[in-house]
Amino acid sequence: MRIPFDPRHSKRRTNPDGTMSLVDHLYELRTRLLLSVLAIVVTTAVGFFWYSHEIFGIESLGELLRGPYCSLPESSRADLSHDGSCRLLATGPFEQFMLRFKVAFTAGVVLACPIWLYQLWAFITPGLYAKERRYAIGFVVSGAALFMAGAVLAYVVVAKALHFLLTIGDNVQITALGGAEYFGFIINLLIIFGVSFEIPLLIVALNFVGILSYAKLKAWRRGLIFALFVFAAIATPGQDPFSMLALAFALTLLFEIAVQIARVNDRRKARRTEQEWGALDDDEASTIAAPSDLNESFDVAATAVPEPAGRFRRSRKSGKSGAANKNDDASTTGSNTPGQDFSDTL
Repeated sequence: MRIPFDPRHSKRRTNPDGTMSLVDHLYELRTRLLLSVLAIVVTTAVGFFWYSHEIFGIESLGELLRGPYCSLPESSRADLSHDGSCRLLATGPFEQFMLRFKVAFTAGVVLACPIWLYQLWAFITPGLYAKERRYAIGFVVSGAALFMAGAVLAYVVVAKALHFLLTIGDNVQITALGGAEYFGFIINLLIIFGVSFEIPLLIVALNFVGILSYAKLKAWRRGLIFALFVFAAIATPGQDPFSMLALAFALTLLFEIAVQIARVNDRRKARRTEQEWGALDDDEASTIAAPSDLNESFDVAATAVPEPAGRFRRSRKSGKSGAANKNDDASTTGSNTPGQDFSDTL
């Protein structure tokens, strides 16, 4: 699959196989970052307009985020408007503008996630194998879907959480929330739920690369579930039981799904290994021949040779001529027959 605007196909490419130097990689990273930032700027502008206006029949961002607070009973929230409409409190001259920009930027990052996720995938995919590229596409799509699912769950739960937090002492106090404080609480809850929903995807990724097996997950299941509940209790910003339990139970369900995916993947790997190598152990399945004994190549018992008197034995004098002695030496050094005594050549 050819990637559009890929620097490996530009004029700066020097190698025919598409490899690049460190400087070319830095140029490519700069291009990817600029495209991602440009996309976020455009979607942030859309979010800035969407904050107070409807788009394609969808309520404005301000109305959507204000919905959980305005759904509370009127007796549990302060009435700050002259016409009885639900409004949040602003205590600074620039608070409304900064709040609108913060909400617009958050919406811009979320709306531009397909673009900057694609830029990230396009940067790393040339260094991956075809199988790894297929997995990368699946993980990117699954990650975006899980993040959106976590944000939707947080929006549904936040109404219950606010009702618990703002009505627990309404006979003594009445709540007048500031816009920055309230929207900050909503945005933090959406981000925490969205990021937390990526934990099961991380478990599946570690299993696919062979780091975390199903046997380990099965052995650590109770401890990991307990850790998920502790994480949910610490991570939720409101410290209310509704958001904590909703996040903990959702993560537990996704964790069990991830464990079952790891189970199926490990069985598939074991079945493939058995088909390729059969029921052989590691030694039998190895293609490397076993080491041979030295006695098989050099049979010292084949020829009886008298032991030398010392460490080095001098050559015995013979009545042969010099040419005959040279022939004998050449024949002796040229053949390495089994059982040969090499001490004569020293």
